Amino acid sequence: MFLSTTTNGVDAKGRVSVPADFRAVVKASPFDGIVVWPSFDGPFLEGGGQALLERYQALIEEMDPYDEARIAFERAIFGAARPLSFDSNGRVTLPKELADHAGLEGKATFVGLGSRFEIWSPEQYEAHQAEARQFARENKRSLRLTPRPGGLS
Repeated sequence: MFLSTTTNGVDAKGRVSVPADFRAVVKASPFDGIVVWPSFDGPFLEGGGQALLERYQALIEEMDPYDEARIAFERAIFGAARPLSFDSNGRVTLPKELADHAGLEGKATFVGLGSRFEIWSPEQYEAHQAEARQFARENKRSLRLTPRPGGLS
């Protein structure tokens, strides 16, 4: 799983070090890198490994092939996705259009979300995080564990 939040520098060539624990998550994949795309939810990037893309593909393929929502998801995710290979130092080079979408200038904040991650500008993430924490606090009752057999949670 992709866990934690880490801010790393982005150099003049657009190279950024992917957190080591994120690299470990995708290590077993046939592709030695990550896949990222511009989020359609805001000024940040979404990403993961090949397993995440395969999961999205399976979900999308359950939809009617001529459904406009299916086509929109295919374009927004697969059409915009960029595979980014790791260099020998665990860095990837962010294409300019992706860095521009997320406002990544000098630093990038990687946010682990379990099966996927996001990449934000630190300033945008800080502002968003306060709202997200407040929303989670107000809606914490919607997150319920279902009892397991034997009474263990």
